[in-house]
Amino acid sequence: MAATKKYTYAVAFLIVFAAIYWSIQGLMPHQITNLNMPKNEFSTERALIQLKKIAEKPHFTGTEAHKEVREYLIKELEKMGLKVEVQEQVAVNKKWRGATNTKNILARIKGTGNGKALLLLTHYDSAPHSSYGASDAGSGVVTILEGVRAFIASGRQPLNDVIILITDAEELGLLGANAFVNNHPWAKDVGLVVNFEARGSGGPSYMLLETNGGNKKLIEAFNKAHPRHPVGNSLLYSIYKMLPNDTDLTVFREDGNIDGFNFAFIDDHFDYHTAQDTYDRLDRNTLEQQGEYLMALLNYFSDADLGELTATEDDVFFNFPGTEMIHWPFSWVLPLLLLAVFWWLALLFSGFKKKILSAKEIFKGLFAFLIVLILSGGLAFYGWKWLLKIYPQYNDILHGFTYNGHFYITAFIALSLGISFKIYTRYLKKNRLENLMIGPVFIWLLINAAVALYLPGAGFFIIPVFVSLLILSVLIYKKNAPVNQPILFALFTAPVLLIFSPLIVMFPVGLGLKNLVISAVFTVLIFTVVLPVFASFKDLKRISSLFFLIALLTFVSAGFSASYTVDRKKPNSVIYYLDSDQQKAFWASYDRETDAFTRQFLGEHPHEGSFTPLTTASKYGKNYKLYQDAPLLKIPAPEITIEKDTIENNSRFVAFTITTKRNSNRIELISKNPLHFQSFRVNGESLRADKTSGYVFDTVDRRHVLSYYLTEGDHEVKIAFSVPVEEKPQLEIIEVSYDLYTNDSVKKILPALQPRSEIMMPTPFVINDAILIKKNLSFE
Repeated sequence: MAATKKYTYAVAFLIVFAAIYWSIQGLMPHQITNLNMPKNEFSTERALIQLKKIAEKPHFTGTEAHKEVREYLIKELEKMGLKVEVQEQVAVNKKWRGATNTKNILARIKGTGNGKALLLLTHYDSAPHSSYGASDAGSGVVTILEGVRAFIASGRQPLNDVIILITDAEELGLLGANAFVNNHPWAKDVGLVVNFEARGSGGPSYMLLETNGGNKKLIEAFNKAHPRHPVGNSLLYSIYKMLPNDTDLTVFREDGNIDGFNFAFIDDHFDYHTAQDTYDRLDRNTLEQQGEYLMALLNYFSDADLGELTATEDDVFFNFPGTEMIHWPFSWVLPLLLLAVFWWLALLFSGFKKKILSAKEIFKGLFAFLIVLILSGGLAFYGWKWLLKIYPQYNDILHGFTYNGHFYITAFIALSLGISFKIYTRYLKKNRLENLMIGPVFIWLLINAAVALYLPGAGFFIIPVFVSLLILSVLIYKKNAPVNQPILFALFTAPVLLIFSPLIVMFPVGLGLKNLVISAVFTVLIFTVVLPVFASFKDLKRISSLFFLIALLTFVSAGFSASYTVDRKKPNSVIYYLDSDQQKAFWASYDRETDAFTRQFLGEHPHEGSFTPLTTASKYGKNYKLYQDAPLLKIPAPEITIEKDTIENNSRFVAFTITTKRNSNRIELISKNPLHFQSFRVNGESLRADKTSGYVFDTVDRRHVLSYYLTEGDHEVKIAFSVPVEEKPQLEIIEVSYDLYTNDSVKKILPALQPRSEIMMPTPFVINDAILIKKNLSFE
């Protein structure tokens, strides 16, 4: 009998372990297609050849490298026999307040039918100013190039036209997509968009939807396309719709009412928009998965009826290893919850009637669960804050996900499991398992009630409830527990582990390590579902100790990898800021403290804080943290010509031109006072006023007015706007050039300047390595 029990425990443990392992490993392919693949099939190695060329150097909009990449892409498309068009158009994005003269790359495969067209979308610009753009979005570019090449080589003539759009200036505010959707005649032909993006350099690629209607028909069509490793769920879909993060596809939905699929990978987020977004660091298996998505969807949607994808209904959906997306209507969420509640109440009634359940033990079980939840969640929440104090360099990573972030995810998951086993070991000795399960199921029901009311996309959270209720039913109604009961319960809980294990890891990867508390809470919630598998194990204390040991070892490992190296570069920043009106100059940095590189500018004892309350636009709204007086350099300031300043019908109309006198990269406009723009035009391109407020935008809460990015041959920015007559615009105009280390004037005052060491890189998301010249412009 003892040998049988050991065998049972071993099998049950292996089932749990296998489910967790498969849930992670099954998300991605683990072998890439090579150069020997037939010409009519996608080859990741062929795509990598092109990526190496595209990602040779940073190629943000307006640079010579950006032009070289564009010319390379045009030639590659022409090699396939496609006629290529470059759409040149000034574009302005009201939400992000960015503008530039875009150059989109377009080609079209003619179909045999007259229906809507399928559009394949990505962008070819890298993030300013140091990113090589291998993942974001060189990976998308080569995915489309190789996929289209294979499609053409197959000799298939599609029913629908297939439009290839490789946009410009996505990183500057989705400007290329804006230019296409609002100005190009082909935009009216598009029925569906498939967009390829990246927010890291590896990991599984998640399918996210963009639709103004329901997702039901899109999910059904996605399943019909049969991608090999689909990853996504309706919780991500719901969260994505609430977050401010946009892609080019957002413009198609908002401005064109065109549905589409986003495919984006988010792991190794620390590489995003940095000098580490290189060819070598891109996960090859991730690129393989992008290729799988493209070929499946291109082959299916090139012949599907794209006019039949609009729906009003939303579906709950989630991926399950080895199969297609599982889905059911949002309308089922509440009935499923009610069914679970009735089932739970029926089990309570039967349990008390059979004298299996005890109110005293149920409350003990609820208390145990809450203690585990509070301890695990609290340690994760405050533990991360404590780690930030121990390793203050983690604050340098603006992404919120450190190089050793996966160690911390593992550590806090192990810590939560150690606490769970430790506390439940004690309670299992004196209380029946059935009583210990009632409280956690009740909490799960409360979570699902909140889901039904506020977040129906998380409707699949009902699955752990049904699994727990099924186990409870076995425990309450079966008189004698079979020897193989742990195996039975392991099989019951396997689907829960397969669905939810990746979510535990995904939240801190995608949203930052400050969300480790979500991983801890999820771990405890899933633990209560799996608890019946381990309840009869005799060595729970040892299992608890094992997880505490794993937590300790991963915390130590994280500590050993907390320092910066060649592969884990330290971000730092420095700019030269010249106030041309006050004739004052400063060195400034967004860093908390100086290092060997920035001390060359800031000295040993810089001033803390900022010399100005206003800052240029940045992703995280950062202002300078250190500054030092700098010598005045003879760098020509931009010329500002006021062409109009009149009052008409209680509105003030202003027009002026900013002319650069040097090779600049961008012009920033910042408002010193609250303004309500009734109209706004940039280089002839006007923004529409909001229907509700009547204003284009205002600067009440956000003083940033505009970032205009200069491209090839640009030296002028023409601005025209109107505001209410009582408002008197006071603007700061800041001209930016990324030439701090090549400028002759800077070289004269810092002749011995040493470049960054090999373990350093420019801080992303802020204006960096730049010369800024400020001029005031006021209208009294």
